[in-house]
Amino acid sequence: MLPTLDERLTAAAALVREGEPVADIGCDHGKLTAVLAASGKYPKVIGADLRPGPLAKAKQTLEHARCEDRAELRLGDGLSVLSAGEVGTIVLAGVSAQTTWEIIEKAPWVSQPGGPRLVMVPATRHRELRRWLWEHGFALVADRPVQAAGRWYAVMAAEYTGETHAPTFTECLFGGTGEWPEGAGYAAWQKAKLPRFRLGVPDGTPLAEEIDQILRED
Repeated sequence: MLPTLDERLTAAAALVREGEPVADIGCDHGKLTAVLAASGKYPKVIGADLRPGPLAKAKQTLEHARCEDRAELRLGDGLSVLSAGEVGTIVLAGVSAQTTWEIIEKAPWVSQPGGPRLVMVPATRHRELRRWLWEHGFALVADRPVQAAGRWYAVMAAEYTGETHAPTFTECLFGGTGEWPEGAGYAAWQKAKLPRFRLGVPDGTPLAEEIDQILRED
């Protein structure tokens, strides 16, 4: 029986490059790994996790979905389980923004032209991950706002171009989410958190003025 994905993992699956190997890093119970493997769209599907417990449950998930012969499970830390050029897409879902970029930094082969697509669903600090990606030569090819279990997520896909960008606070806050029908809801959620953040920003600074401008807008 194929597992059901929530909205964020469904969106992440839609951003995986078809026809190329894919790795689900931090696969947890293996739901996304199983769905990707069962689809038949990828020549190789790798599910990896740092802990043996979740990996054992991922094995059960694959068995229940009857696709254990179409996926490979690996135990290891971050991208250490992969070799350069092995996959066309790497999925990093459910970890913090900082953990996401720390995982990427430990694998220099990701930050190369023609490298893998990164599909990310940061659990927190969306704007900080966007800034890190732009400042480190990645282009956001998708930035989709998704609501799951009452929370807003940003499902991002990025590819390395080598062209760095110094984004504004506003760009980091909203990214490309305004291009989606759910963008207005995501923007309202982001703006609702700003007054508290603004309290820690000194008056008269460019950042304070930019935040105040966002709060003045309808």
